[in-house]
Amino acid sequence: MATSDMKRGSTELLILALVEDRPRHGYEIGKLIETRSSGELAFSIPALYPTLCRMEDRGWIEGRWVEKPGTRRRKFYTLTTKGRKILAAQRQDWRTFLAAVAHVAGLDHA
Repeated sequence: MATSDMKRGSTELLILALVEDRPRHGYEIGKLIETRSSGELAFSIPALYPTLCRMEDRGWIEGRWVEKPGTRRRKFYTLTTKGRKILAAQRQDWRTFLAAVAHVAGLDHA
């Protein structure tokens, strides 16, 4: 299971990657992280919202309230142009970091 420090350091990357293709609401983002990681990464849904707000304040994502008949109002987040640039940079940073860790720890020979 990933440690809380590892999760905290990857949260923004995961959110940006999940809203890259289409708008998603916070609950969906949290559930997708858990599902796609086979349960290795699980965030309490309320814990994601401060990160979403911070990312919105930075201009990386944009939130829009949507209300559909028969469902409660939800805020859907989309990636902004600035967010796309941040996502590309974070992906490269993570590639470099993971390669370095694998090399030092001998994981690249496993």
